[in-house]
Amino acid sequence: MSRHGISIGRIFGISIDLDYSWFLIVGLLTWMLAASYFPAEFTGWTTGEYWLIGFVTAVLLFASVLVHELSHSVVAQSFGIPVPRITLFLFGGVSQIATEAPTPAIEFWIAIVGPLTSLVLAAFFWEIEPLLASVQPAFALAKYLALINLVLAIFNLIPGYPLDGGRVLRAILWRTTHNHHRATIAAGLTGRFFGFLLIFWGIWQALTGNLGGGIWTALIGWFLESAAASQLQQEGLKSLLDGHRVADAMQRNPPQIPESASVQELVQQSMLPAGSRFAFVTHNGAPEGMITLADVRATPRDAWPYTKAAQIMIPLQKMITTPPDAVLWSALEKMGRDGVSQLVVVDGNRIVGALSREDILHYLTGLRALAA
Repeated sequence: MSRHGISIGRIFGISIDLDYSWFLIVGLLTWMLAASYFPAEFTGWTTGEYWLIGFVTAVLLFASVLVHELSHSVVAQSFGIPVPRITLFLFGGVSQIATEAPTPAIEFWIAIVGPLTSLVLAAFFWEIEPLLASVQPAFALAKYLALINLVLAIFNLIPGYPLDGGRVLRAILWRTTHNHHRATIAAGLTGRFFGFLLIFWGIWQALTGNLGGGIWTALIGWFLESAAASQLQQEGLKSLLDGHRVADAMQRNPPQIPESASVQELVQQSMLPAGSRFAFVTHNGAPEGMITLADVRATPRDAWPYTKAAQIMIPLQKMITTPPDAVLWSALEKMGRDGVSQLVVVDGNRIVGALSREDILHYLTGLRALAA
């Protein structure tokens, strides 16, 4: 089980996760299809048939979204870019592609394959409709999936980041200007524009009588605008950190405590005085593990005085490391991918320090002050 959902398996080495919001949207979509769409389009079914076909359609819709995201992921993997997971959630799905595409061409192909896949799915369901004409519920399911996959393809081709069309736009601008930063800013601003456009359109729909459709359209617009704004903020941080290395921001003398010390001593003597969220645990003066604030919190407070640091530490062999000359932004991305807040900085076989999110934030504050 992941932090915000559950894992349902792996495909091509990629973990497939269901965010908790997925269950909400499948329930709502099943209700809308069973209570409104299918009864209006197809009469004479039993109540049970409407609800069964509504549920199956909702699940197959997200199966189509999964195939769409898998196409992005498989193409990314073919170019040597890792994809640890795909998450299905309230607004569809997202592939967690580990790193940025190294060239505009690779960015283009990773982006465009998603809408093309949805078009292929739409064509497939459209082609099998005549074969299912004698079984009305199956025909209705195929008809809806053909339509919705066509809508997904067209919607994703909107040229606003982070939609696939926005990534295609960024790839084209990147190729034209030879400037990834400017291309990302332009695609992000376009994404915000379309996001606001959908919000206003949704509000107009709601005010003119289509309350449900208007709210949904406005929510999609809000999601698109928020994602685009987040990307623009991220690009600003990336620009600030450009050219800076891990060695510039890391702690060269992070807090240390002997393995025989108690958690109580760790908190009172190392973490609180230094304001640190982690500390190295040493054996004969040499680091052999690390304790983070999360490890301390996981230990019952009444056990702190007699729980030794060595009992709850993470061995160094299991810690995520980075070299001191690594790009600072890449180190931050690595923390996000691996779900950690600290990296052990290693030069060859020698530990030379540690880098935390707080260290990067502190360094960014200084950079912003200098920039201002």
